[in-house]
Amino acid sequence: MDFPLTQLSLYIMAISVGIFTVIAAITDYKARKIYNVLTVPFFVLGIIYQAVFNGWEGLMYGGLGFVAGFGSFFLIWIVGSGAAGDVKMMGALSIWLGFKATLAVMIVGTLFVLVGSFTILAWSVFRRGAKKTKEQYLATGKSFKGKKKKYVPETMEQKKKRGLMPFALPVVLATWSVTTWMVIKSVVLN
Repeated sequence: MDFPLTQLSLYIMAISVGIFTVIAAITDYKARKIYNVLTVPFFVLGIIYQAVFNGWEGLMYGGLGFVAGFGSFFLIWIVGSGAAGDVKMMGALSIWLGFKATLAVMIVGTLFVLVGSFTILAWSVFRRGAKKTKEQYLATGKSFKGKKKKYVPETMEQKKKRGLMPFALPVVLATWSVTTWMVIKSVVLN
């Protein structure tokens, strides 16, 4: 299903998701959290946006986007590889974007994660050496203290510090790339 967007609805969507992703990226970078006070209202506004501009078809298309975005990241969170804020961010964003754009954001975002992670690791190895990079980023989740090597589990704060990059940054770049492409395509084809 390729859902047609009017110029006005496309611009409103692009500006809205642009503002949302910037705010989410800033809070994720500073606090390593994406707050409910941001994601929940944006999700509700996405439902309103779809209803006003696209009616029932838009709500269904946004719902498919939500299932793709929220559902995928919910599974990632369940297996312990993401945070709940990441899931809620993708859910709120995907209701605005719809199914195809959500899939595109996830694919392009994955590419940004791969390039960014490789760059961060390469820079760390260059600056600090392979051993220190391995100690920082490839922790096993365990640490030992004392002469008897008593196991001390890794805290959430330690896990956050070990992360390569905040989740929202690749999503911002991917969302901007996808929405910019959508705007360019609509201007060129109309």
